[in-house]
Amino acid sequence: MEETKTKKDIYYEVNNEIATIYFNRPQKRNALTYEIWKEIPEIINECDSNPNVKVIIFQSIDEKAFSAGADISEFKTHRYTAESAAHYNEQTMIAEKAIMNASKPTIAMIQGFCVGGGCEIAVACDFRFSDEKGKFGITPARLGLVYNTPGTKNVVDLVGPAKAKDILYTGRLLNAEEAINIGLIDRIFSSENIQEETKSYARTICDNAQFAVRGSKRIVNEVLEGATEDSDETARLILDSFVSEDYQEGVNAFLDKRKANFKYS
Repeated sequence: MEETKTKKDIYYEVNNEIATIYFNRPQKRNALTYEIWKEIPEIINECDSNPNVKVIIFQSIDEKAFSAGADISEFKTHRYTAESAAHYNEQTMIAEKAIMNASKPTIAMIQGFCVGGGCEIAVACDFRFSDEKGKFGITPARLGLVYNTPGTKNVVDLVGPAKAKDILYTGRLLNAEEAINIGLIDRIFSSENIQEETKSYARTICDNAQFAVRGSKRIVNEVLEGATEDSDETARLILDSFVSEDYQEGVNAFLDKRKANFKYS
């Protein structure tokens, strides 16, 4: 089943249980406008509530840039005063949190530049896969700005405080090799294979029990927020998994030495 939305500056398609969200401003290296930031939570909510979607992928419409960051041309309209900047920043954090809090796994498939707001989106995802030409940076220090707390926490969670400070203090660009060495990204694929490899990885997730996948994501997120023991809700989640049809199917498939056919979506 395939679903396609109008091809605006950001749009998405659903195919084979995978939603692909495309940045579609190639002439601007997918610079992020205020309207794009506004649309991200709406798209995430649509994908999250769609039973035909099991994994969400962010990518560019072309190979040159995942996103080169915020559209600087908007800074004198949307971010020039404290009041307008607060409004703009609130919207970027709403978008960022929508990605972080999506119940379904998210992957940033990165080709070329992944800078500023583009990197902010990527680090909010569960996984970051890059081609060998990936370039990564978070550059508010070059503009005299201070990076927001949720975005900073995501970077610290990935690379640790010292390397996060290096990235933020210098605003320098990291190549894909350095990015994977410090834990900023998870995989490097060739430009020729990254589409196929990313979809194959997403397919592996789709084929697993979705109750377990989403439960695991929820618990990992709670651990990142400081949890060290099960809450009442996560304890119930774990117990519910033992009485689910998918658990019975998983056990029977294992004993029968066949591929499981999970039903939960």
